[in-house]
Amino acid sequence: MSPTFRSLANPNYRRYALGSLVSNTGTWMQRIAQDWMVLALGGAGTGLGITTGLQFLPVLLLSPYAGVVADRFAKRRLLQVTQGTMMLSALALGLLAVTGQAQLWHVYVLALVLGAGSAFDAPARQSFVSEMVGPDDLTNAVGLNSASFNAARLVGPALAGLLIGAFGGGVEATGYVVLLNAASFLAVIGQLQRMDVARLHSPRPVARRPGALREGVSYVRSQPRMVMVLVIVFFAGTFGMNFQITSALMATEVFGKGAGEFGLLGSALAVGSLTGALLAARRVRVRLRLLVLAALAFGVAELVAAAAPSYWTFMAVSPFIGLFTLTLLNSANATMQLSAAPELRGRVMALYMTIVMGGTPLGAPLIGWVGEHLGARWTLVAGGALTIAGALLAAAVYARLTGGRDHLVEVLRAERAQRHPAGAARAF
Repeated sequence: MSPTFRSLANPNYRRYALGSLVSNTGTWMQRIAQDWMVLALGGAGTGLGITTGLQFLPVLLLSPYAGVVADRFAKRRLLQVTQGTMMLSALALGLLAVTGQAQLWHVYVLALVLGAGSAFDAPARQSFVSEMVGPDDLTNAVGLNSASFNAARLVGPALAGLLIGAFGGGVEATGYVVLLNAASFLAVIGQLQRMDVARLHSPRPVARRPGALREGVSYVRSQPRMVMVLVIVFFAGTFGMNFQITSALMATEVFGKGAGEFGLLGSALAVGSLTGALLAARRVRVRLRLLVLAALAFGVAELVAAAAPSYWTFMAVSPFIGLFTLTLLNSANATMQLSAAPELRGRVMALYMTIVMGGTPLGAPLIGWVGEHLGARWTLVAGGALTIAGALLAAAVYARLTGGRDHLVEVLRAERAQRHPAGAARAF
């Protein structure tokens, strides 16, 4: 089997990957259908913002506690519960829509329920990967998960648009698409049920006790690699990864394009992301050098995109932004999982997800303000420059926590020696 797909040789991971591909496609279909439903119900831009906020809010508020839950229960069973909760949310919304009963407040409430399910699903799902595959295949499995997500991102929205049009284009049409997403959850739930439990590397569930969340936070703070990762992803996620804002402003205000051209920019990003995910799947291990360089390259790519003289030049740079984004996120994810003690992995990944996603409510309004007052190009300049600054700050923090710059240089030299033994004596 190709090194890119070696984790698929594991029967449990193969079942999980198949179910996830089906479910991810359904999730992207519902994202389009739900937005269209809000517009069809008269929600306009404000309604879209409220829906997105309600779906996002539980992830911010509940993820740290969800990590505690992920460490206390068997993750395979917990994922069946969270996936079932999200399935029921989609089922309820779809039935309301196809029967003509859907109202805007229904969408809001069920978006909140879906977000709550996602909040408890994410840390369990992230940390469950290391229970299906061993440490040598973890980076590969994380990369394949990202590839699945981005492949679905290419197919799902287009399929949803075609189906909504085929079903008539109204609220009822969106309901049928949402029902298809509800059915897609059965793929994951069924494949989780079919897994060979004896082949899982599951740690013993942590007993319920006070201070479990504080224990997770203290553990992360004591790990210099983890602190470095969290600093990098905070700056990149908060200031750099506001693609919906930056791409929309560049397409409309700088290049004078419409919705169709804006959509193509999203596809260009997804192509780069999918490529980055497949490249990540080929790696056996992740080095600090790759993590820092990916962050720096992402920042530089945004600065280059800010200077793009034409729409087509901007589109040509977009896949590189997607490539470096996925390289950064996959490297960060794998580093956190490989560095975490098994009994704390759920809490570690919950804190990671909170940092990655939690900066968006802070960064998005700031980047939007920059675009409104300074111009669209400055949204990319700000995002790129702050991401570069964050990567340099993270390296400085790591050096300080581990005894200074000399230790960081030694770590990078050791990583180079592992990869190129003949050149180990050369300076970094």
